This record gives sequence, C-alpha cells and structure tokens, in this order.
Amino acid sequence: MPAAIVSGKITLEDVAREAGVSLATADRVVNKRPGVRDKTVARVEEAVAKLGYRPDLAAAKLARNRSYRFAFILPIGDNTFMADLAEQVRQSAPLLAAQRAFVDMLQVDVFDPEALGRALERLPPVYDGVAVVALDHPRVRIAIDDLVARGVAVVTLVSDAPASRRLHYVGIDNPAAGRTAGTLMGKYLRGRIGKIGVVAGSLALRDHAERQFGFNQVLSGEHPNLTVLPALEGRDDSALTLPMTEALLAEHPDLIGLYNVGAGNRGIATALDRSGRARDIVWIGHELTPHTRRFIVEGTLDTLISQNAGHEARSAGRILLAHCSGDPILIDQETIRIDIFVRDNLP
Repeated sequence: MPAAIVSGKITLEDVAREAGVSLATADRVVNKRPGVRDKTVARVEEAVAKLGYRPDLAAAKLARNRSYRFAFILPIGDNTFMADLAEQVRQSAPLLAAQRAFVDMLQVDVFDPEALGRALERLPPVYDGVAVVALDHPRVRIAIDDLVARGVAVVTLVSDAPASRRLHYVGIDNPAAGRTAGTLMGKYLRGRIGKIGVVAGSLALRDHAERQFGFNQVLSGEHPNLTVLPALEGRDDSALTLPMTEALLAEHPDLIGLYNVGAGNRGIATALDRSGRARDIVWIGHELTPHTRRFIVEGTLDTLISQNAGHEARSAGRILLAHCSGDPILIDQETIRIDIFVRDNLP
C-alpha cells in the first residue's frame, strides 16, 4: 500500500504513486484528456480525492505553453439578434487571444439539420472547442457526440440539444421565457375574449419549441378566455413573416394578441401597420435590437423578452477555455438572465 503523505504540498507525483500509475497517465486524467481506460480514470480520481490534490493550474499552463482554437457556428440570414451575437463573438476574440485561445466563426443554415450536421462533421481537427447554435435533431446530436468522442468540447449557444453529449448550454431558460410571455399576455388582455397568434422561426429549434410550450402552458391553464392558435414557422425571415402575418390577420378578425417566439419582427410590424390594427393587438416579442427598439417606441410592439448577446458570447468562450485549461467553470457567472423591456425602461 502506498505510504501516506504526512507533510508538505500534495503533488501530481503523489497522486500517481497513490493510484499506481505513471506520472503521464495521472497528468492525462487530471487534465481530462482522452485515451485512459475508465478503471484507471477512477483510480486516479479516487487518489485525487483521498489526497486532496489541487493542481497548480497557472504553472501547468506555463509549462505546457498550450494554445487553443475554438469554432463558433452561428446562423446565416438577416436575424438582427444573431448578427449582434456574431459581432459580440468578434469583440470577445481579443480577450480570448490574450489567454492563448483563438476564435474562428462559421455561418450555417441552422434550420437545416443536414447542413448543420455536415458543418460540424467537416470541422478540421485543429479545434479544441466548438460553440454552436444548435438544432435539436438526431443528425445534429450525432455530429455533436462525434466531436465530443474526438476530445472536442462542445457548448450549445442560445438553442440547446440537451440529449447530446455537449458540455454546457449557454442561454436563457426558454420555458420560463415563454411562461413570462404568457403571463404578460394574460395581464395585458385581462377580461378580453379572442385569439392569440404565435409565430416561430422553427419548432425544431429547442429554444423556440420551449418558449411556445411555456406560453401555451400559462394561457391554457390560467386564461380560458384566450385561444392560442397553432404556431406558424417563418424561419426568422421577415420576408416570410410579412405575408404569413397578413394572412393570419385576414383569417382571424378576432385576433387580439400576437407572440413572436423568434425573429422576423420587421415583417410582423409591417403587416400590423398595414392592417390598421397595430394598436388593438398586443404584440410580445424577443430580443432587443435597433428594429424592436423602434417598434416599442412607436407603440407597435408592447413588450420584449430579451437575452444579452455579449454575455452569451463571452460565457461560451470562458466555458470552453476553462474546460480545456482544467479551470473550474463558475456556473453563477455563466447564468444568462431573462430581461424584460417596455418603452419606459429601454437601456
């Protein structure tokens, strides 16, 4: 049996000796690199816990002089929030580069599971981590799992794929965001009877499906005077949401509320203005952008439920870097809050 450590700082050599493995194997397990059998990993982790070993992370980084490369995979299209997210990734890149982590950005049609799956599969082996706006689809989940099996850390960004082996989800609690929209809609329309339209980018996106679920959950359970119509899917494209909303307004003269789960807000605003019913219909949407700010100020849009793109971009980078470096992930720091904006509290 290995001799007990009675004094001095516990070293990685002590852990290796306690676990009965080589120093190289102990180093690989402690730094979460692949290639070690599960039983050996368990022995090393048991030794770490028993001895109370705490790695000197700064010294380890300096000794390895290691750099990392991350890929951010974001949607193509005219989604203003996603354009802001891309800009925030660009702005966070120098901060990561100062810590020897370098960022590449790719844009893909995330509404197409084949296109997104191929983009993930074709990533060259230079990447240590990937942040992706995910589609919750088997094709995408498999591609994420294959990356993880290769030793690549994956975080999902804004939209999750929770059944995959991704490391972490960076984004708001979307069912809670949908319930918040439902609560606000019910309060705005208290006492009125009518129909509520719902527009989504795609219900294959986990964030959109979860928001719709939360919204319906509140209205169906607490507001029987309001009838929620089946969701329409506009791919977050204003050119599609414009005729879609016009048809919705024409078909339902008793429409008194509209919830846009995703983007495409310019098309909805145009349809409401053309109909002459913009002041009669309560409209709740997502994400503070220059366009939605104007719609709120003009009175077309009543309330925004938003998330901070800068916080998300920085959080994704920090989590990938912490994982690759062996640093702890500070969950409280990486929690993305739900913001609610009306005309009177716009920043």
